[in-house]
Amino acid sequence: MDRQLMVATVSRYIYRAIIRTGVFKWKVWRLFETRAVNMQRTLAPKDDGVVVLPKRGVIEVGADITKQDTVLPPQVLDYFIEKSNYRAIMNYCYCRDANECKDYPRDLGCLFLGEAARGIHPDMGRAATKEEAREHIRKCRESGMIHIAGKFWGDSLWLGVQPHEKLFTICNCCPCCCVTMVTPFVHPELTGIMHKLPGVNTVVGAECIGCGKCLGACIYGGVKLEGKQAFITEACRACGRCVEVCPQKALRITIDDPDYVQKAIAFLEPRVDLS
Repeated sequence: MDRQLMVATVSRYIYRAIIRTGVFKWKVWRLFETRAVNMQRTLAPKDDGVVVLPKRGVIEVGADITKQDTVLPPQVLDYFIEKSNYRAIMNYCYCRDANECKDYPRDLGCLFLGEAARGIHPDMGRAATKEEAREHIRKCRESGMIHIAGKFWGDSLWLGVQPHEKLFTICNCCPCCCVTMVTPFVHPELTGIMHKLPGVNTVVGAECIGCGKCLGACIYGGVKLEGKQAFITEACRACGRCVEVCPQKALRITIDDPDYVQKAIAFLEPRVDLS
């Protein structure tokens, strides 16, 4: 078997074992976690970083919420798609395929941008035009998935492509299979590269009755209960999942900085060379 395919296959089964058994919640996980942290310290470039884009339909901004929410977050992705010299769409989602997801499309995989994406094995992904890349993002967003975009050393490792600084990742994540669901249970160094968009925040209103449904929806550990009131922690990435499930409509995603798109681009652009 081709080395790239072998690494991807082994990684898939390891991922499946970790997620299905929930081993990341066990004490024995700490043995593996220490090695993972040391590996990240050794292999991960200091400038690695990704941002989480809020779900479609959850941003509260201006008078026409639906219209502006449809336009604004994808602007960040469109900027990098337009700038990229090469684009590859994965034939499947690594996480959903490994976990045999039944709720979200498995064939809507990651979108990779940059010169390094040319090295992705043809059995794993395919070249895409800019318009095909934009259409892929639109389908993922309409399917209810969340985009996580940026540079992460683990992707070049499991894909078997280099150079790492020329690989830009756009993941399309569901709440049931995404690797980020382990975030509340693992060492913060392993998830510290994940950031919320600048100027985007989750707000809890007076309507909150402390029902706790938002706790189950958040995969980042970003919501806690204090008495009968939910409050947002520093772990929040403002993805908007809690907003969708709140029966009281007490949670909102707000934009406090009108330049958040430009600031997100400024955060990501120096990390990857897309020329």
